[in-house]
Amino acid sequence: MTQFLTIHPEDPQDRLIKKAIEIVRAGGVIAYPTDSGYALGCRMGDKTALDRIRDIRRIDDKHHMTLICKDLSELSVYARVDNAAFRMIKNNTPGAYTFILEASREVPKRLMHPKKKTLGLRIPDVPIIQAMLEELREPLLSSSLILPGETDPMVEPYDIRDTLEHALDLVIDGGYCGIEPTTIVSLLEDTPEIIREGSGDVSPFLF
Repeated sequence: MTQFLTIHPEDPQDRLIKKAIEIVRAGGVIAYPTDSGYALGCRMGDKTALDRIRDIRRIDDKHHMTLICKDLSELSVYARVDNAAFRMIKNNTPGAYTFILEASREVPKRLMHPKKKTLGLRIPDVPIIQAMLEELREPLLSSSLILPGETDPMVEPYDIRDTLEHALDLVIDGGYCGIEPTTIVSLLEDTPEIIREGSGDVSPFLF
């Protein structure tokens, strides 16, 4: 049965954060609040949990998964970033952006786009996420909680529990967190490419 934790969005309770991360470390798949709707998350190296997320969303290995990083030091471990791209990311994080970058050798191949060897990385400005990452001490593998046939992420934690009760190990109720998706920016070339315009301001990446 899916566990349900109500965590304060601005002042996350430490014991509840520890409980959530215990579930992640044990191979759990969780639904948690981001700055652009709720998302699905699991431990980065857990293939079984990754397969469960793909099954829930009915996506294949060509769909970019995202690593949710605590800060720039983690980002530089898992992605190849030149100086110009690093400065752009530093100046705009934490924030509502997903950056498409070339994956480093630290990233398991199953997490990359199979042909492009790329992945998405995020550094969100969300206290619950920052607290979870501090406890986990590694990035969280993540995907927006958009059900098959839908275009928007789920935003109501009780609906998530009712709909996915047998597919999730934990739902974190962090309150309403908006519905507008992140802005996706590809930094694979010298000039940034806006893949999707969302809640993050695109002007810093227009040249």
